[in-house]
Amino acid sequence: MRNLSKKSRLAAAGAAVALVAVGGGAAYAYWTTTGSGSGNAANSAGGGTVTLHATFAAGLAPGNFTSVAYTADNASNTGTVVGALTATVTTNVAGCDPAWFDVTAVTSNSPVAANSAGTSVGSGTLTFNNSTANQDACKSAVVTVNVTSE
Repeated sequence: MRNLSKKSRLAAAGAAVALVAVGGGAAYAYWTTTGSGSGNAANSAGGGTVTLHATFAAGLAPGNFTSVAYTADNASNTGTVVGALTATVTTNVAGCDPAWFDVTAVTSNSPVAANSAGTSVGSGTLTFNNSTANQDACKSAVVTVNVTSE
């Protein structure tokens, strides 16, 4: 084998570096790319409507109060959360003034599982306030606590 001159060895080394650089550049170009795209998915019907209930003991008289339990039924296939409750009172007798009653509703973002019934979502107090007016009409009245959630 013949010895290469210093000039020939440098030329050979330069050619080798050039081949690696060109090959590396080709590999770099092969792996570099650009693109764009998008995607979407339909959201299933979730967070459905719950049915709220207010339950309290019978026999409320003027000047007295009773505890109210708030529960929720969720017939949907998706769990949800019941936020702040708002309660109001109605009666079924014209002379029994709903303004004589005060009702509270205390709750805090209560989870309600899918396909569940009777989940506790809060509590409160129903008060039958004394009045200077005759409140006898409320003796036979049905007092209803109506509850909604935001």
